[in-house]
Amino acid sequence: MSSILLENKNGVAYITLNRPEVFNSFNREMAFLLQDTLDACEKDDAVRAIVLSGNGKAFCAGQDLKEVTSSDLNPGFKKILEEHYNPIITRIRSIKKPIIGAINGVAAGAGANIALACDIVVAHEHVNFIQAFSLIGLIPDSGGTFFLPRLIGFQKASALAMLGDKIAAEEAERMGMIYKVIPFENFDEEVNKLAIKLANMPTKALGMIKELFNKSMTNDLESQLALESKLQIEAAQTEDYAEGVLAFMEKRKPEFKGL
Repeated sequence: MSSILLENKNGVAYITLNRPEVFNSFNREMAFLLQDTLDACEKDDAVRAIVLSGNGKAFCAGQDLKEVTSSDLNPGFKKILEEHYNPIITRIRSIKKPIIGAINGVAAGAGANIALACDIVVAHEHVNFIQAFSLIGLIPDSGGTFFLPRLIGFQKASALAMLGDKIAAEEAERMGMIYKVIPFENFDEEVNKLAIKLANMPTKALGMIKELFNKSMTNDLESQLALESKLQIEAAQTEDYAEGVLAFMEKRKPEFKGL
């Protein structure tokens, strides 16, 4: 079986990390396969939303430590970061399609930070998030030091990164780390509903929203306002905008096509 599974259905690409025997921890093969799969989803016009999840009891436990402690297999941390995790994070943030992190089990280390890079993160009540790096003498990577303080604030992020506390999904929602906790028994169903809803929305506009939020991390107010103006003008020229206005005037549900 491939370490990355892909299923396309109803305009949604479902990407599943598939090394359940090691809690979907990353090795070199899986890291490259995920990058290739994300690239394929970006290029496929039939894909209008993406769901990233894991197979089995975990979402992702981070790096496969057997690989980094093996004299034969160890690619070294420079390659692991520059060729594995950094490209994954930049792809997640640059793809102009909404990406749902559907966190089905523990998300630890790089797995936690890959989750937090997604546009909308949902989890069920049995999920835990762990910045596990300091527990083995490392520092957060995979964008953790970028996203975490922006999501939950400097003090809380600093404490979680240093102490490696286990954070339950309910607490993660309360502190703004994730969007929503979904009951375990309804998790797959509700994730599917959310993904299909996004796929049926004006996805060009959603891509622009994503671009604006990315730029807001570094822009000053003047630059952000200028970018809002530029992209709003582009959004107003889309077929979906024309359809949205027409549907509003006709008091019917719009049929967006992502055009």
